[in-house]
Amino acid sequence: MSDAISLYEAIGGAATMDKLIPAFYERVGSHPALTPIFPEDLTEVARKQYMFMTQFLGGPPLYSEERGHPRLRRRHLPFEITPERKDAWLECMKAAMDEADIEEPHFSFMLERLTMTAHHMMNTP
Repeated sequence: MSDAISLYEAIGGAATMDKLIPAFYERVGSHPALTPIFPEDLTEVARKQYMFMTQFLGGPPLYSEERGHPRLRRRHLPFEITPERKDAWLECMKAAMDEADIEEPHFSFMLERLTMTAHHMMNTP
C-alpha cells in the first residue's frame, strides 16, 4: 500500500474546501464576465462545485455518488465559455486559492490542473 496522500488531503481536505468554495463564489458572483452565465443564487452551484472539487483533487467521490460521471464539457455546453470567461474563472479561483491558504507546491499543481480543465471547457471563440 502506498503512503502517498491525495492533493485533497495535502491541502487540508474538507476544511480547505470550506474556505475555498465560498471564497471562489464570492468572486464569481460579482465578476462582470461571469455573472451572465451563473444564476443569481449561487447556493446550488457552489454545493455542486464543492462535491466536484473534492473528487477532482482526490478526495471522496461526492460528485459521482450523487450526480454520476462529471461530464464537465457536456454539462457546460449550454453556457458560452469564451477565452475571456475562462480567464475570469481562473482569476477568481486563483484568488480564492490564495485566500484559502493553499501553499506551494500544491498551489501550482492545483492551478495547472484547473487551467487544463478550464481550457477544455471553452466552447465559444
